[in-house]
Amino acid sequence: MKTLLVAVAVLAGSIPVASGQTFPSRPVTLIVPFAAGGPVDTIARILSVPMGKTLGQPVLVESVTGAAGTLGVGRVARAAPDGYTLSIGHWSTHVINGAVYPIQYDLLKDLEPIAMIAANPLLIVASASVPARDLKELLAWLKSNPGKASAGTAGAGSASHVGGVYFRDATGTKFEFIPYRGTAPAMQDLVAGRIELMFDQASNSIPQVRGGRIKAYAVTAKTRLAAAPDIPTVDEAGLPGLYVSVWYGIWAPRKTPRDVVARLNSAIVAALADSTVRRRLAELGQEIPPREQQTPEYLAAYHKAEIEKWWPLVKAAGIKGE
Repeated sequence: MKTLLVAVAVLAGSIPVASGQTFPSRPVTLIVPFAAGGPVDTIARILSVPMGKTLGQPVLVESVTGAAGTLGVGRVARAAPDGYTLSIGHWSTHVINGAVYPIQYDLLKDLEPIAMIAANPLLIVASASVPARDLKELLAWLKSNPGKASAGTAGAGSASHVGGVYFRDATGTKFEFIPYRGTAPAMQDLVAGRIELMFDQASNSIPQVRGGRIKAYAVTAKTRLAAAPDIPTVDEAGLPGLYVSVWYGIWAPRKTPRDVVARLNSAIVAALADSTVRRRLAELGQEIPPREQQTPEYLAAYHKAEIEKWWPLVKAAGIKGE
């Protein structure tokens, strides 16, 4: 009997190790908190295939939209901590939303960092029907038509919204913000001329700019984008120092086992090293962080620092959920 009990105890103690060694044994779901076709969705799909090859299981991309991304992130925060449900998001969903919405989860305590994956600035873009040829003319046009123009956003607290508020306050202009369920549907209305402006991620706007369907006035960074070298920086265009960068990461639910986190991180790191992935992200204006910044530890520290930096600014600006 003692021998049997010892055998059972040994077997029971080995179960977590065995389950960790076999992860994943089924598909992994990567939750995109915005509509399909937007920048988060695009990056998720670029990464999902090579990640799946490394993991040996498909990585399925699923859109869970609503409330500027809080519904999708909340679903992951409440999911089982087994590595099969992941959250991909960025500066607005995993930092700004905590200062804007009364969310039912803690952005730091309820999510397990996996890896930082990319970053890109915003582009100041407009409908082709807007008469301004450069940023100075855009400012003049906005000031001569106060309150008449509208800017599309992915909701209160989204990068497109905070970037627009930052621009509006810095320039003394007045225009209306129109919230959408993501920047993809907002871009559709911008192309159609139903709205006039967007302060949009480069990854979402560059294809439309290249196609001549919208106008780009400046990039909110110190240097021009390699993917769009003809678009001037805000410094060059006449708004020095108006910098906004949207960085991306992937998280799992808190208490996901360390070996599972390590397995997922390895898959992401391998995907980011893939030449096709690097080329596709570069074409979208996305910059991949150095290898040493692709660790769970780096994302955890950077995430915390960004919350400490931006929450006081957002709350002081009085940005509230719609």
